[in-house]
Amino acid sequence: MTHIVRLGLVPAYLLLCLVLGGASAAGFWSNLVLQLVALALIFWSLVAERSTPLSTSSRQAGAILLLTLLLIALQLVPLPPALWTALPGRAPVAEGYALLGRPLPWLPLSLEPYRTIDSALWLLPAVAVFLGIARLGAFKASWMGWILAGTTLVSVAIGALQVAGGTESRWYFYKITNYDAMTGFFSNANHLATLLVATIPFLTALYLSAVRRGRSVQKSSALLVILIGTLVVVFVGILVNRSIAGIGLSVPVLAASGLLLLSRKRRLPVWAAPLMGVLLVGSVAAAFSTPFNNNLTGDQSRTAEDSRRISFARTAAAAADFAPLGSGIGTFQQVYREREDPAQVGRFFMNHAHGDYLELALETGLPGLLVLLLFLAWWTRRTIALWRAEEADYFARAATIASAAILAHSVVDYPLRTAAIGAVFAMCCALMAEPRAKVRRAQAQPADKQARHLSAD
Repeated sequence: MTHIVRLGLVPAYLLLCLVLGGASAAGFWSNLVLQLVALALIFWSLVAERSTPLSTSSRQAGAILLLTLLLIALQLVPLPPALWTALPGRAPVAEGYALLGRPLPWLPLSLEPYRTIDSALWLLPAVAVFLGIARLGAFKASWMGWILAGTTLVSVAIGALQVAGGTESRWYFYKITNYDAMTGFFSNANHLATLLVATIPFLTALYLSAVRRGRSVQKSSALLVILIGTLVVVFVGILVNRSIAGIGLSVPVLAASGLLLLSRKRRLPVWAAPLMGVLLVGSVAAAFSTPFNNNLTGDQSRTAEDSRRISFARTAAAAADFAPLGSGIGTFQQVYREREDPAQVGRFFMNHAHGDYLELALETGLPGLLVLLLFLAWWTRRTIALWRAEEADYFARAATIASAAILAHSVVDYPLRTAAIGAVFAMCCALMAEPRAKVRRAQAQPADKQARHLSAD
């Protein structure tokens, strides 16, 4: 019984994140609950003894995580006036103190240190999921797959009620939300689209895992019908959701999930990866073509104050102004508002750049981009290794597809800034770092010395 409870720990927390963590700029109390639970899970993961050593890939991912936390900590270290005034973009701050007739104090690199601390706290759920899987082993991959599938189905059902009820629908859970669209448990419709797309490869992994376990033909057929039905609901949700990026990403994700299905019986050809790359670029490019009239390449994007085109241009210019160390994590809104045209500002404001890599460049500068490149190098190596492995870990391979979709969507949005998608992405990274084929409880070891880091999928 204790073993079952342990395996359900991270899946249960993932469910909590998916239900409560759907907003980046709202839902403070729900996110507070997730952060407090995350602290307990992180503490347990760090103090618990492991009976098996961490894999090399897990140690590498952990090192990248530590570098990320170190980067945040360094942005909070107070600097003497002679140092911080020499940093790009700090002249207005120094002028402000001069106008007030006050001496220059010691200040950190971040223009808004409290915002930086807030951003660090919002990372806690993702860190907890990663450590809970990679270090504590408190999970069962198939359970997490079913939680993704079940939550997605419920989200689509709630989204249908939202759309049917119109802007006055009581089924919207956040005050700041897309009242004219399907959002499910999320505040932003685009982030629901991210969840829908990320769920697709895990449906395939659930079926392949069941077949591997030797289920009867009857049970396997019934499961296949259920999963196909879920897939149909997911695609209906993507269409009703109307997220351009979601529609564009669904094509390569479905194709990659098909390759995952084919990999059960044969080794994939060398051209499969380049084909997926071409399909990804082509699908996203087609989705963002002019006929869709989106706010990145559409006709109105050149003049609309809240368009991605204008946001990208201003964010890139600001990133150049604050290079090479950035303005500080969490400072986007302050920096962006200083560059807006007051005559064009309305009641809506730009809460994020809607392009996470650009926002990262602005807030963290060169150090943040180097950490990102380290992560992408790790992710690429793990993806290649997992798909070349003789014995397939279907959930780890599904994680490569889902995480690729999230990374791609982050080019034109900020899904990782929600606890829900952050937790899903952390789950994917942990599954990639600690892959396992079919594992059974060790029978040769005494009961008191059996490894705790097990997953019977």
